[in-house]
Amino acid sequence: MALDSGTQTMTASALTSSLTTKKKDAAEKENLWSAILNEVQTQGSTKLPSNKSVLVLGDNATGKTTLIAKLQGVEDPKKGSGLEYAYIDVKDEYRDDMTRLGVWVLDGDPGHKNLLHYALNETNYAHTLVILTVSMTQPWDWLEQLNQWIKVLQQHIESLSLDLKEKEAARQRLVTTWQSYCEVGDDLDPGSPVKRTMRNNSIDEDDLLPLTEDALLTNLGLDIVVVVTKTDYMTTLEKEYEYRDEHFDFIQQWIRNFCLRHGTSLFYTSVKEDKNCDLLYKYLTHRIYGLPFRTPALVVEKDAVLIPAGWDSLKKISILYENMHAVKAENHYTDIIKAPPTRKAVSNREAEVQTEDEQVFLARQQEILKQGGQVRGESPLRSQAGSASAGSNKSGPRTPGSAGQSSPKKIDPKLNPATPGGEGVLANFFNSLLHKKSGGPAGAGGASPGNMGTPRANGTDGLMTPEKLAVRTDAAAELDRLSRSVKKDIDLSQTAAKRRPFGVVLSDEPQTTTINQKKKKNINFAYRHMWKLYTLLKAFCILFIITTIIFTMIL
Repeated sequence: MALDSGTQTMTASALTSSLTTKKKDAAEKENLWSAILNEVQTQGSTKLPSNKSVLVLGDNATGKTTLIAKLQGVEDPKKGSGLEYAYIDVKDEYRDDMTRLGVWVLDGDPGHKNLLHYALNETNYAHTLVILTVSMTQPWDWLEQLNQWIKVLQQHIESLSLDLKEKEAARQRLVTTWQSYCEVGDDLDPGSPVKRTMRNNSIDEDDLLPLTEDALLTNLGLDIVVVVTKTDYMTTLEKEYEYRDEHFDFIQQWIRNFCLRHGTSLFYTSVKEDKNCDLLYKYLTHRIYGLPFRTPALVVEKDAVLIPAGWDSLKKISILYENMHAVKAENHYTDIIKAPPTRKAVSNREAEVQTEDEQVFLARQQEILKQGGQVRGESPLRSQAGSASAGSNKSGPRTPGSAGQSSPKKIDPKLNPATPGGEGVLANFFNSLLHKKSGGPAGAGGASPGNMGTPRANGTDGLMTPEKLAVRTDAAAELDRLSRSVKKDIDLSQTAAKRRPFGVVLSDEPQTTTINQKKKKNINFAYRHMWKLYTLLKAFCILFIITTIIFTMIL
C-alpha cells in the first residue's frame, strides 16, 4: 500500500510539472507573436515626421539656390535675399507616405547671420541637418569659407539655451552613427521597414568599433554634409589655370581631412551635368528619415566624389598621396592652391555715356583739320614749286595750259575751272603739281607745258608709288600734246600770210575766222580734258593729304 501511494504521488507531480511547462511555452509563444504583431503594427502606423529641416550655409555664388532647386525638381530657380525658405517633397515608397522637408537658405553675406535663430533654434536643433556649400570655381577660397561657416555655426549653437543633456545626446548620436557605419551589400532588401528596424536596433554598444584617428575632433551634434558644387568647372581650371591631376588630388585629400575632423559627409555635385544630385537627395532622406541608401563611397571620378559619414579614414585618404609627386600633403593649402592675379572688377551696371555737345565736337574736328592743312602747306612739293616760279616768268609766250605759273596758289573752291576767272587757278593747280625743274638756263627752260614731259625725280616724287607717277606722267603728256596742237595752228596761220602775192590785198577775215574757230575748238577740247584730269588729280590730292595727316598724327 505504501508503494502504491508513493507511485501515485510521483505520477501526480509529473503531470502537474508537464502541464506547467506547456502553459509556460504557450505563454512565451503568445508573447512572441504579440511582440511581432505589435512591431509590425507600429511600423505600419508610423508616418514620416514633418518637423525635419535642412539649413544651407555658404558664400554667395556657391550655387545654394540652384542646388536646392535641383533637389526640388524646379528648372527655373529664383534667388531671394536674407533668409529664404523652401521645401522638398519626400516620399516613402514602402509606407506609401509623403511629407515635406523644410529647407532654409541663408544669404552668404555675414551681415545676415543674425537670422540664423529663425532656422536653427532650441526647438529644432535635434531635427536639423546642415549643408555647407563651396564652389569649384574658386577652390582657393575653400579654407577660409569652410572655417568661417563652421565658426559661425559653432558660435550660434553656443548662444542657444540648450540643455546640457540634450547637447550631449546629440553628440553621442553622431558618434554612434560613425561607429555603426557598415558597407552596403546585404542580401536582405535594405528598404524594408523590418530591415531598417533590425539595422537600427541590432547593434549593441559593446559591438561598436572605436572612432578612427582624427575623426570627429569637432563635434557640433549636427549632421553636416559638405557639398562641392559646379564640378564641371574643373575643365576650365585645367585650361585657364593649368591645374593637373595632382592639384585635384591635393584639393580632395584636404577637404576629406576637413570632413573627417568635423564628422561630415562629402559630395561633389554638378547641376549643369546632373552629377550626384539624385544621390544627394537620397542621402539626405537616409540621414533624416532613415530611408534606404544603397550607394557605396565613390572616389574614382575626380568630379563625382561621394564620401558617406563614417566611411573615411586617414589610411583611405593616404591613397591619394601616391599620385602626388610635385606637391606634398603637408604643404599648406593656400601655398599650393593659390588665388589667380586679381582682375579689374567689371560692374554689372553699364557705364553712363555722356554725350558731347555737337558744336564742341565740330570745333574740335575743325582744329584737327587746320592742323592737317598746316602740315600740307609745308610739304616739299609746294616749296619746290615756289622756288621754280622765277624761271617760269621768263619763259616765252604762254599757252592756255601754262598761264598763271608765277607761284603756287591755293585753289578757291568757289571758282569754276570752266569760267575765265578759273583758268589761272586751274593752271596754277596743275603747274604746282606737275612743275619740273628746268635742265637749262633760267631764261631758256621756262615752265611751259612743253617742258613738262616727265615728272620730277627729286623732292617727294621719290617716295611716290609707280601708279601715282604714271598718273602724273599721263597728265604732263596730255598738256604737251595740247600745247603742240595750239602752236602748230599758229605756225600754219603765219605761213599762209607769208604766201600772199605782193600788192594783192586779200581779205583775211575768212582766214582769221577759220583760225579763231580752230583755236576755240582746240581750247574747248583742251579744257574738257583738263577738267577730267583735274577731277582725277583732285581725288589723288585728297588721298595724299589724308595720308599725310594720318602719318603726321602717328609720328
